[in-house]
Amino acid sequence: MLRIEHLTKVYGDKRAVDDLTLHIQPGEIYGFIGHNGAGKTTTLKCCVGILKSDGGEVYIDGKSIKTDPIGCKKEIAYIPDNPDIYDYMTGIQYLNFIADMFQVPAAERDAKIHSFADKFGLTGNLAQRVSDYSHGMKQKLVLISAFMHSPRLIIMDEPFVGLDPAAAFEVKEMMKEFCAQGGAVFFSTHVLEVAEKLCHKVAIIKDGKLIKAGTMEEVKGDETLEDVFMENV
Repeated sequence: MLRIEHLTKVYGDKRAVDDLTLHIQPGEIYGFIGHNGAGKTTTLKCCVGILKSDGGEVYIDGKSIKTDPIGCKKEIAYIPDNPDIYDYMTGIQYLNFIADMFQVPAAERDAKIHSFADKFGLTGNLAQRVSDYSHGMKQKLVLISAFMHSPRLIIMDEPFVGLDPAAAFEVKEMMKEFCAQGGAVFFSTHVLEVAEKLCHKVAIIKDGKLIKAGTMEEVKGDETLEDVFMENV
């Protein structure tokens, strides 16, 4: 589903991502962990075409993000670490805007908006302008927009930041259901306990370089993920 091959991104004399190779298969929830500045966000932005890499390739469902960016973006949803949304729109206007972009039929979008908004307790706020939303409400809105158009791959940067416990639980359940249906999730997080319980596979990155990657059992062995992380970073 997602193949990162020898990805490199350079800022001046710093290699923010250094020859990174990872493969995420359909059905996998793949966690990406590392300290601040390790290269997680840069990697994710290169995967979705926001940043141009200085070396290597990213393939989404066999298509190159460099040579076929539109084809790749039709298959993915991306949730950044900060939910920047058009503040002048209402919540429902934003969701319809995203649905229009991905050509989601009216009946399908209405059903999904109703279902997801109810799950997140956001139905009563959809008529409000986004400028009046809290950070957590904005995060819920972008999460709904990501799942609404039925992508094949969802890439998320710290998706649980700002969410209340009930909303975080719903997101985890949605991720599980999405992957059980053949989708794939690649997400960064600092919440190691969540990664350990939720992910099928995990990768640890330090100073742009891959330190460890594999199934959760392969990476942590008899230790906790937190122990392994602290030993390696």
